[in-house]
Amino acid sequence: MIIEIAQLQVRPGQGAEFEAAFASAQRIISAMPGYLGHELQRCLERADHYMLLVRWQTVEHHELGFRKSAEYQEWRRLLHHFYDPFPTVLHYETVAGPGLQGG
Repeated sequence: MIIEIAQLQVRPGQGAEFEAAFASAQRIISAMPGYLGHELQRCLERADHYMLLVRWQTVEHHELGFRKSAEYQEWRRLLHHFYDPFPTVLHYETVAGPGLQGG
């Protein structure tokens, strides 16, 4: 399993509209092959700043399966106009923690 982490800076004052759009968009991502779960977190210290965490089976499920899909175009249409600047998206794997040897 990997975790995709995207820091999302939403245009000032558009947080409520973004959250409403995300409520619709999350049905798209949750139906994709390799999807394991997600969380959208709102920052307490920075207005209109969010963190999206998506768990995928592999990076390929995100980069190829989701981003190359027709469904991704609808995701883009619903969400991408809210971002300024456009988010950086990185992928992480667990190296320590509960349930892991040495964690």
